[in-house]
Amino acid sequence: MSYRAEYIWIDGTSPTAKLRSKTRIVSAGAPPTWGFDGSSTNQAEGHASDRVLEPVFTCPDPIRGGDDVLVLCEVLNTDGTAHVSNTRAALGAVAQQFAQHRSLFGIEQEYTFFDGARPLGFPESGFPAPQGGYYCGVGADEIFGREIVEKHLDRCLAAGLEISGINAEVMPGQWEFQVGPLSPLEVSDQLWIARWLLYRTAEEFGVSVTLDPKPVKGDWNGAGAHTNFSTEAMRTSYAAITAACEALGEGSKPLDHVKNYGAGIDERLTGLHETAPWDEYTYGVSDRGASVRIPWQVEKDGKGYIEDRRPNANVDPYVVTRLIVDTCCTSLKKEGLV
Repeated sequence: MSYRAEYIWIDGTSPTAKLRSKTRIVSAGAPPTWGFDGSSTNQAEGHASDRVLEPVFTCPDPIRGGDDVLVLCEVLNTDGTAHVSNTRAALGAVAQQFAQHRSLFGIEQEYTFFDGARPLGFPESGFPAPQGGYYCGVGADEIFGREIVEKHLDRCLAAGLEISGINAEVMPGQWEFQVGPLSPLEVSDQLWIARWLLYRTAEEFGVSVTLDPKPVKGDWNGAGAHTNFSTEAMRTSYAAITAACEALGEGSKPLDHVKNYGAGIDERLTGLHETAPWDEYTYGVSDRGASVRIPWQVEKDGKGYIEDRRPNANVDPYVVTRLIVDTCCTSLKKEGLV
């Protein structure tokens, strides 16, 4: 019996890639390799525009239902090599190299709803009441977009995604969902699918979604993608926790990471609004003003995970997980903490 397969891929738009998708009717079997016009997605020139869609992750389509599926794809060149915009391939190589560390990630995806040119919940002129009551708030005077958020959550669960929670954030119209804990490739694949479902769900309400790291200038929180990370050693040893924190701050690593943690990061990482300055690196226990936070429970238990608070909401999860695995696991291996 035929079914609909929604092929989803990440395009070549710079500095922040966009999601694209199109539908194929599949008569039988698994979704096959397909193709698209790369000249329309910033991934090819018009004289040689064919690009290849290679399925890498498939899940039920919670919007169409039935036997229909969502198909996340890598973008390949016609010779089978990874396209330059394909950041998943590089992560796959690093994840395999350090597979013995059994890395796990949980990513907290913040985002902001917009109604036209203003955040959902902002008055047509001026500003709402200052931040304070919106975070995890309740009530129509402080919470905006809950119906969209709940429908998105339902769809993520129906798709089989490992969504671990949702909450309203510090600014009106700003929300968060969390994905994980999962392996580097799994958390990244599922975050991209969850983002696609978020855009599609909000579309039905005539509302847009932005991952802009500083959607409103001034005294308002930005939007991040706090990235929680652990290895098997970190889940059993506090020495591995501090070693990972030290590794992230070693030499040029802080700036190497930050420049790949999402466009516009200097607008968000100012040292205010629960951030550390983008050009400084610090870590500390229970410190949301540090670059990397060690949760208080981790210090108490002597094991657990760390939270890199620097990634922007618009970060590419394939990139942030690759950088953290490469940096931390290289150092942990060198110190015998595997």
